[in-house]
Amino acid sequence: MTGPDRRAGHKRRNDPGTGNQRPQSRRHRPVLDGARLTAYDVLDGVSSRDAYANLLLPQLLRERQLEPRDAAFATQLAYGTLRATGTLDAILTTLVSRPLPELDRKVLDLLRLGTYQIVDLRVPAHAAVDTTVALTRAIVGTGASGLVNAVLRKVAAGGDRDAWVAALAPADDTDRLALATDHPRWIVDAWRDALGEDAEVEAALLADDLAPEVHLVARHVDRDELVTESGGEAGPWSPYAVRLPGGDPGKVRSVRSGAAAVQDEGSQLAALALTRAPLDGPDAAWLDMCAGPGGKAGLLAAVRPAGVHLTAADRAEHRAELVRGALAGEDDVDVRVTDATAPDWPAGSFDRVLLDAPCTGLGALRRRPEVRWRRVPEDVAPLAELQTRLLDSALASVRPGGVVAYVTCSPHTAETVAIVDAVAGRDDVEVLPVAPLFPEVPGIARGDYGQLWPHRHGTDAMFLALLRRTR
Repeated sequence: MTGPDRRAGHKRRNDPGTGNQRPQSRRHRPVLDGARLTAYDVLDGVSSRDAYANLLLPQLLRERQLEPRDAAFATQLAYGTLRATGTLDAILTTLVSRPLPELDRKVLDLLRLGTYQIVDLRVPAHAAVDTTVALTRAIVGTGASGLVNAVLRKVAAGGDRDAWVAALAPADDTDRLALATDHPRWIVDAWRDALGEDAEVEAALLADDLAPEVHLVARHVDRDELVTESGGEAGPWSPYAVRLPGGDPGKVRSVRSGAAAVQDEGSQLAALALTRAPLDGPDAAWLDMCAGPGGKAGLLAAVRPAGVHLTAADRAEHRAELVRGALAGEDDVDVRVTDATAPDWPAGSFDRVLLDAPCTGLGALRRRPEVRWRRVPEDVAPLAELQTRLLDSALASVRPGGVVAYVTCSPHTAETVAIVDAVAGRDDVEVLPVAPLFPEVPGIARGDYGQLWPHRHGTDAMFLALLRRTR
């Protein structure tokens, strides 16, 4: 066997001196740095198979059983490189004679990985260059390693991120902000439009680059007990939230048993908004109409008053199966597979309806580092059309006097305010202000609607609106 040893971090042992010792091969088989190889394999999975880093990386870490310190470094390298792809490419474009898309895909991933270490992590240049060249030689070949060596030495000569942003010097302020904060320009524009406050935009985008804390939700365990058990601290906004400083939430006993789960505190508030909305008439039938994978349905099931029946629907069988798992052990629940734009329940069947609408996910980019470069402005319009049809269906599904909570994990105006404003003028719909229902959460108001932000609340950028059918 020749070629690289992909058993990351495993060292070869010399055969014991038995007298029958084989002569060592003249061909050198490099031993690769485990953390860097794992990070590269994540980049390769994302660029070659459209893999999701937040799914692929944990799988690789389990398989390779890296030491905690190496696992943390691999995570930082993989997520950081993916998040900074746009800025790294802007740097590399100035140093590579060919257009980047014409490079071997693997070579480009390796250049990004090495450049990220130099400009963002400030890894000593010789270490970043030498380890990346070794990876290149093993993965692609000796010829490509020369190119990588030459380019990375030029990257190092240019200095750190601040020096490179200054050198690239975009004339336009939005372009500069996009480069400095690792966001495509159109997302910078979308966040600025949603915030309405120019002074906050940079802080919001920088917060969007931070690794998110792990948030737990205490469904069927006392929150104080969960704090003690997990070593975390109570979340500031949701009465069910616990925030962990780090570690593996899968090791928390209550998470393993299903009494608690991993759920962003913003998602908890979105579900709680539905339960806090004032209602006229009976309160016995709740619906989560786009329920997969089941996080919000799980919280609704746990906090509903006695006698409330919960229906959780999703159009995809595999997502409905995830919902069944989230609701395992809950009484008086119904999980069904149906297209919520043409549902199989009669109109006016429910007292409360949660519509967690499919969206671009621009509010949850902290957790999906590659998504900001996959999404394009053209994704917004078809999603907005779907969101409109779903909201019409949600309003038809709730009885007069009942309430619909419209939720997206995106702050983009076209997916949030514009969708709700379009129905707010109907003579059978009343907008319920969100902020008075959350007096403990400062800065949540977005007009009469609600908006959470990473830089204000430490949550995903969730949007929520409450609409009551009046007749």
